[in-house]
Amino acid sequence: MNNHVFIIAEMSANHCGDVKLAKEIIKTAKEIGADAVKLQTYTADTLTIDSDRPEFTVSNPKSLWYGETLYSLYQKAFTPWEWQKELKDYAEKEVGIELFSTPFDKTAVDFLENIGVRRYKIASFEAIDYPLVEYAALKGKPMIISTGISSEEEIRDIVDICRNAGNTDITLLKCTSSYPAPLEDMNVLTIPDMIQKFGVKVGLSDHSMNIEPVVAAVALGAAVIEKHFTLDRALGGADAGFSLNKQEFKEMVQAVRNTEKVLGTVDYSVNTANRFGARSLYVVKDIRQGEVFTEENIRSIRPGCGAHPKHYREILGKRADRDLKRATPFSLDFIQK
Repeated sequence: MNNHVFIIAEMSANHCGDVKLAKEIIKTAKEIGADAVKLQTYTADTLTIDSDRPEFTVSNPKSLWYGETLYSLYQKAFTPWEWQKELKDYAEKEVGIELFSTPFDKTAVDFLENIGVRRYKIASFEAIDYPLVEYAALKGKPMIISTGISSEEEIRDIVDICRNAGNTDITLLKCTSSYPAPLEDMNVLTIPDMIQKFGVKVGLSDHSMNIEPVVAAVALGAAVIEKHFTLDRALGGADAGFSLNKQEFKEMVQAVRNTEKVLGTVDYSVNTANRFGARSLYVVKDIRQGEVFTEENIRSIRPGCGAHPKHYREILGKRADRDLKRATPFSLDFIQK
């Protein structure tokens, strides 16, 4: 990626069941600087079963989806499969932005292979579905895997599964699987540890309503940023409550690009133009030939046209080999031999 952080605009359910809105999201994502748009490829039946038993119902009162059955939620939120080839063609042929998806079962992987996606994203809650991870990894395309509910041992298993499948293009995403995610739960300091521990690229899948976690992640070495995107939260949709709108996402992209510039490279070179303003040794009183250099007639001052201040102590007590006028940049050649 050549130090270019790959920014993914996650559409998810923010199309609100309207293919025209989905295309507008894609077009706008390109305009505001995203590198790719991501869909999700599932149906309610590939994710769960239709049941109203307590364990199939969102029971957390703080959840955006409190009281919904999983089946009804996924029925409302899914992206129709018949749209996805059309959206991919629109994105890549008309808009000029990559579009890929998260498969939630093997049939979704097969479908996405048929429409020719360039990479796969595995969601946090599917990352522990080892057969699914392996099935996608065997396709030989870059793998981006969220780790929001995975233990350290499970993350190691996931990386090993991909490598054993012959796939070494792996990006793990640090993720907090709360919607929205509280800042104090983000723990982005985990990112450099993941890079060192697992030997792969690492990024951030951010469900907060802020851009600070993204900036911090990039500063800590994140190679990929994934963030939910909507044109307007007022449009609704299952994921609108933790999605950035157009202006917020644009500001996030700019913050990432500015952070990339700030990080730059390891560089100890000196800007010679700025160096002019540094201190150096100057004659500050007229000196006659043979006169001794002292703290009264030689000083370290700005600008930087004279000898380096490191020579100051060795100069003091020696004598001038010529007459020197006040405000003359000092040279070591002025020392009497």
